[in-house]
Amino acid sequence: MTNFADRLVAAIQRCKTPALVGIDPRLNSLPQPLQPLSNNPSPEEVANAYLEFGKGIIDVVATLVPAVKPQAAFFEQLGPCGMTALGEITQYARQKGLIVIMDGKRNDIGSTATAYAHGFLGPEASTLFTSDCLTVSPYLGEDSLQPFVDVANENGNGIFVLVKTSNPGGGRFQDLIADGQPIYRHVAALVNELAQATTGQGEHPYGSVGAVVGATYPEQLIELREAMPNTLFLVPGFGAQGGGAADVASGFDEHGLGAIINSSRGIIFAHSREPYADKYGDSRWQEAVEAATHDMIAALAADTPAGKL
Repeated sequence: MTNFADRLVAAIQRCKTPALVGIDPRLNSLPQPLQPLSNNPSPEEVANAYLEFGKGIIDVVATLVPAVKPQAAFFEQLGPCGMTALGEITQYARQKGLIVIMDGKRNDIGSTATAYAHGFLGPEASTLFTSDCLTVSPYLGEDSLQPFVDVANENGNGIFVLVKTSNPGGGRFQDLIADGQPIYRHVAALVNELAQATTGQGEHPYGSVGAVVGATYPEQLIELREAMPNTLFLVPGFGAQGGGAADVASGFDEHGLGAIINSSRGIIFAHSREPYADKYGDSRWQEAVEAATHDMIAALAADTPAGKL
């Protein structure tokens, strides 16, 4: 069974980019052709619109990027019909050859953690939500992470653990000092140990346990790249949250590997923002997605070591 880190690195090298497209549907932001017809749409109508939107994004980016990242919350809020749409999008993306990183930020202890892990990281096609990777919170400690690591390893999958998040309030806890170091450095040390224990056979140092490190904190990105030599980074905050290509450059190693950079709103809603709105608009929203994806790929190639891929 192929190691997750090996699969992700191979996909990045095949596409020659570390760009990751987030699928975060919001009803009011959908292009007009996909808006439900009724003024007060039912959850089922919204779920159908999200499903069409998600598949439409995947159709555009499947040949351009190595992976997509569905945000589970936007589907879960709709109830069972939303979860069905999430599952269909997940499997559609995998059928198209994309790696799926499920952004669910799950965790608990003991058998509950194991149940979460089997739900998202179990054997191929064991559930609608079976993904290649899952985001996980570390707040409950090492024993809460191990079930995810174990189930992921059994099935050739991976996890990304929250280490230094991109939101403005993240530092309230993550930056607290304990034993002379901020909390995020303690989490980073554990994550890198787990990464070392899950390395594959590829010609790279990375393991199947990765870290979420935000683009909005470039100084910490430099620090953590040095402190976590075996850890793949998932870097949110690019684009709509203010992070640019130069801000994420230090997340990579000298070969242009080591990080995958996420953009969600900046790509999937490109039809409603400049410079794409005037050229494409709602009626050509998929062309706007394609153009924004190409622009992200070009920016990463020009301003980061990913240009060496």
